[in-house]
Amino acid sequence: MTDYRQIITIDPDIRFGKPCIQGTRISVYDVLSWLASGMSTSEILQDYPELTAHQIQACLAYAADREHKIRVA
Repeated sequence: MTDYRQIITIDPDIRFGKPCIQGTRISVYDVLSWLASGMSTSEILQDYPELTAHQIQACLAYAADREHKIRVA
């Protein structure tokens, strides 16, 4: 699994503290939404050339880790 901690950052001054790809204002939510809507990694990279496939994988790893940590009461 990709070590997303080197790629995903949380800064309260950027996008209201949402997790974003380091050095960009693109949030993890943005990337996940694009993937969920059916965009492929190559389509995302074409639309956002500042991103890399590794960064997109980091977004998925971040989401998987968050899902794993969620507790149901």
